[in-house]
Amino acid sequence: MKVIITGCKGQLGQELLRLAPPDIAITAVDIDTLDITDQVAVDNFVNELKPQLIINAAAYTAVDKAETNAEAAYAVNCDAVKIMAVAASQNSTSIIHISTDYVFDGSGCSPCQPDLPTNPASVYGQSKLAGEQELQRLMPGKSVIIRTAWLYSPYGQNFLKTMLRLMNERDELGIIADQIGTPTSAATLATTVWAFAKKPQLSGIFHWTDDGAASWYDFAAAIREESIAIGLLDSNAARLKPITTTDYPTPAPRPAYSILDKSSTYQALELTPINWRIALREVLKRIV
Repeated sequence: MKVIITGCKGQLGQELLRLAPPDIAITAVDIDTLDITDQVAVDNFVNELKPQLIINAAAYTAVDKAETNAEAAYAVNCDAVKIMAVAASQNSTSIIHISTDYVFDGSGCSPCQPDLPTNPASVYGQSKLAGEQELQRLMPGKSVIIRTAWLYSPYGQNFLKTMLRLMNERDELGIIADQIGTPTSAATLATTVWAFAKKPQLSGIFHWTDDGAASWYDFAAAIREESIAIGLLDSNAARLKPITTTDYPTPAPRPAYSILDKSSTYQALELTPINWRIALREVLKRIV
């Protein structure tokens, strides 16, 4: 199978490359090799390669900056998805596209199912939802949308990497304790993406995170405890203090509750999820 991976230098892109099945012929691109907002460039690229699948791991993820830079967010999260869908449709190519829990407003108190009405509260969430809608409009039977949440890895900038740095630098950290979701290893998401790639008959919207629930405070506390246990942090790492969302206002609102219901994904792929804390241990071992 010939596959194009966009956003190959991001944390998911790097895990997709690391965990790719041996029978996959991958062409990996990022902004320096393909401008996915350029219809002509994307058309030419896809027409030449004629892949069976495009995995779109590229995204504008600067959630707060998107509030004042909506044009850039929509260009990558919506317009580029439409551009890739047009090119894919001309070549009988399928698309697996990564989306986000931010398409929900987080006002509920039970896991969000794929068909739950969306209501994004941020420009980032709105731009990601617009991308989903374009893909479903143009490729209703040839695309899979995977919504995920709280992604982290050993690569790039993410909550895990930030916490490890700050816990070494400071005596105390205030961490939000009233936003609930599920930390998700980019490695487990990559494994799920490849499982979807092996089942081209599937289409529609699916959810994937690791198993369980946590607040950001819970996640930070687990990072601290697990890192001390393996010597990645010493025992006098920063103390953690639970705070509320109102204590730490941000330009973009975050969902208060965004646990995703993954039942349909489990059934479609016959996957067994692992608890987010087990996944965290595996990632920390790689950082050591």
